[in-house]
Amino acid sequence: MSVLVVGISHHSAPVSVLERLAPGRDETVKLLRDVLDPVAGNEHVVEATVLATCNRIEIYAEVARFHGSVEALSRSLCDRAQERAEAFVPYLYVHYDDAAVSHLFHVASGLDSMVVGEGQILGQVRDALRFGQESGSVGPVLNPLFQQALRVGKRVHAETEIDRAALSLVSVALDAAEEHVGGVPGKRVLIVGAGSMAALAVSTVSRLGAGDIAIANRTNSNATRLADKYDGRAVELSSVDRELSLADIVISCTGSADVVLPLSQVAAARRRTTHPVAVIDLALPHDVDPAVVELTEVSLVTLSGLAEQVNQGAGEKDVAAARGIVAQEIGLFLAARRSASVTPTVVALRSMATGVVEAEMERLVARLPDLDPKTRAEVEQSVQRVADKLLHQPTVRVRELANDAGALSYASALAELFALDLTAVDAVTRPGGVP
Repeated sequence: MSVLVVGISHHSAPVSVLERLAPGRDETVKLLRDVLDPVAGNEHVVEATVLATCNRIEIYAEVARFHGSVEALSRSLCDRAQERAEAFVPYLYVHYDDAAVSHLFHVASGLDSMVVGEGQILGQVRDALRFGQESGSVGPVLNPLFQQALRVGKRVHAETEIDRAALSLVSVALDAAEEHVGGVPGKRVLIVGAGSMAALAVSTVSRLGAGDIAIANRTNSNATRLADKYDGRAVELSSVDRELSLADIVISCTGSADVVLPLSQVAAARRRTTHPVAVIDLALPHDVDPAVVELTEVSLVTLSGLAEQVNQGAGEKDVAAARGIVAQEIGLFLAARRSASVTPTVVALRSMATGVVEAEMERLVARLPDLDPKTRAEVEQSVQRVADKLLHQPTVRVRELANDAGALSYASALAELFALDLTAVDAVTRPGGVP
C-alpha cells in the first residue's frame, strides 16, 4: 500500500481555475464519498481524506495500485466543475509514496503556501485529519502521516521565524492602501470575517490607531467575541451596506467559496458617499468582485497581488532553516516507515521458529516421558538458542536493508522461502497504529 496525492493549487493553476473548483463543506463531503466509491472506479482506494483551503484542493489516499487510482482520483476532483473535466487536468499534480510524504510535510510547515510561513495551514491540515476521522476514512496509514505532519509544522514554527512573512501580510496590504486613503490612524475600518486572518487584521488596525473598527461575520457571536477583544463593534451582515458607505478601509477575509461583496452592493454603497475607500481582499477565492476597481475613488488590494511582495520579505535564513527541519523529519519518517514495513516478516519468522521449537519439545517429551524437568528445560533452552542464532543474521540484515531499495524484495524472499503467513501478524504490526 502507498500514499497518493492528487491536487490543484495556486502553484499549478490561476485563481480563476481554483475558484471554479473551490468546494464548500457539503461539496467536500461529496468529494470524499466519490473518492471512496468503488462503483466510481476507485476500488483501489483504502483510506482517504480531503485538504481544502482557499488556495488548494488535495485528495490524500492510501491506494493498492498507482495506475488507475490516479485517473480515478483526478476524475473525482474535476467532475465537480460545471464544465468539461478535461479542462482542469493540465493543472493537476500528483505525488506518490515518498514524494507524497514530502509534499504534506512542506504543506503543513507553510513552505508550500501562497504566503510562505502562514500559520493557518496547520489548522487546515488538522481539519483534514479530523474530517477523515469523523468520516471513518483514515486509518493506520493516513492517520499517523497527518499526525506527524502536524508535529513537523509545529516544530518549524517553534524553531524558526518563518511566520514573519505571514504576520506582515496585513501590514503590507495597509501600506498599499495608504497610497489611496492615507494611514490607518483615525480611519473607519470595516472587517468582514472573524477567522484567524480577520483577527490579525483587527489587531493590526487597532495597534495602528484606527478610529473605528466594525466587524461583520456570518456568525455574529464570533464577530462579537473579536470586537470585544479589540474594542471594536460587531455588526450584522444585514448592516454591511451602511458600513460600506462609512468605511475608509474595507478588509474582507471570510474564506467563503462565493463572492461576499459583489459589485452591485459596493456600487450602491458608493452612491451614498464621495470619500475614497481602499478595499483589501485577503481571501482566495476572492471575497470582493474585482470589478469594484471601476468605481470612482475605489482601490483594490488582493492577496494574489501581495503574495510575491510579502514572500520577498521572508527571511532566507528562516526559510532555509525550515527546509532543513522538514528534510530531516522526512528522512526520519521514511526510515521508520520502511523499518516498520519489514516488521511483519521478522515477527512471522520468529513466530514460525517458536512454533517449531515447541512442536519438537512436545515430540521429545512424548518419546521420553520420564525426562526430568531440569533436563527438559536445558534441552529446550539449547534448541531455542540454536533457532535464535540461525534467525539472527537474516532478521538483523533485513532491518539493516530497510532503507535500501531492495528491502521489501528481501523481506518478500524470506516470506516465500519460509512459507510465512504475514496476514497473521499484519494487523498488529502495521506501521503507525491509530493513536
